[in-house]
Amino acid sequence: MRWENLTESAEHGRADAALFGADAVVSRTFDTPEFAGITFHEIRARSIINRVPGASRMPFEWTVNPYRGCSHACVYCFARKTHSYLDLDTGLGFDSQIVVKVNAPELLRHQLGSRRWTGDHIAMGTNVDCYQRAEGRYRLMPGIIAALRDHANPFSILTKGTLILRDLDLLRQAAAVTDIGISVSVGFTDPDLWRTVEPGTPAPERRLDVVRTLGEHGIGCGVLMAPVIPFLSDRPAQLRATVRAIAAAGATSVTPLVLHLRPGAREWFMAWLNREHPYLVRRYERLYADGSYAPKWYQRRITRQVHELAQEYGIGPAGAGMPRRIREPEPEAEPVSGPTQLTLI
Repeated sequence: MRWENLTESAEHGRADAALFGADAVVSRTFDTPEFAGITFHEIRARSIINRVPGASRMPFEWTVNPYRGCSHACVYCFARKTHSYLDLDTGLGFDSQIVVKVNAPELLRHQLGSRRWTGDHIAMGTNVDCYQRAEGRYRLMPGIIAALRDHANPFSILTKGTLILRDLDLLRQAAAVTDIGISVSVGFTDPDLWRTVEPGTPAPERRLDVVRTLGEHGIGCGVLMAPVIPFLSDRPAQLRATVRAIAAAGATSVTPLVLHLRPGAREWFMAWLNREHPYLVRRYERLYADGSYAPKWYQRRITRQVHELAQEYGIGPAGAGMPRRIREPEPEAEPVSGPTQLTLI
């Protein structure tokens, strides 16, 4: 594996020293059913707060990614290409060769305390899921959230993982001192499609339980309705069923995102499509003939339909995961006639 050559320039468009050295890598396998066939490469990273390239479409500048590779095994995952930087393959290798930055919490705390750090918003879960199965063993996120809380640094998390509920108390503590945003990714509710497209993830209804539980504890949660998969999850009845379920879970917003197929992900997805739905291959070749993204007319159509459904079901059409803070109750006023009740927003 190309450990020594993996620099920040490979990930983030900047020249720097190697992010870690080969002598710092420990590879492990665990003889438990949930980790069958998975190898974990434990490394001590040299940097954990990463700048997003200027050309990126992402609406944030800084990210923290404690893992590389993802056992969710989503066939469409755009992050697959990043595994090629390690000379690992972007298919099964991405699903089963997981890099774990075991020093992420302590390194983050150190970088947040640096005079050079200005307290900008940090996004997590935007490359691979920080609440994938490995997090159940390595428990990196509690230390990461605690560091962000202690420095009152705003952050957001995007996940498909139900394990985020383990850290509910920490999230509430962080929300009391800074702006946080939580989004859960649910692109569709079709169980058959889920089993083949996202085989390593919790079921969509379990993810919606996360949305519901967070809301019940005062943390508003948006849903990134992603991806909407052309010809497989985009029929009007399917879109309606998904938005209806999202609304029933109490999501604060729903933001649709049509499947995009970047290099690395495109090859893996198209191989899957050829096996599972060969009659769609030509249609996809035409739809994505101009690049990684579906045509604007198609994206606009899906966005319009989802926004109309969101309005019908009483949820906001956009802004999923926008930062929000649990506000402390206002001081009690002088007694007045009749009882008063404080609210937690």
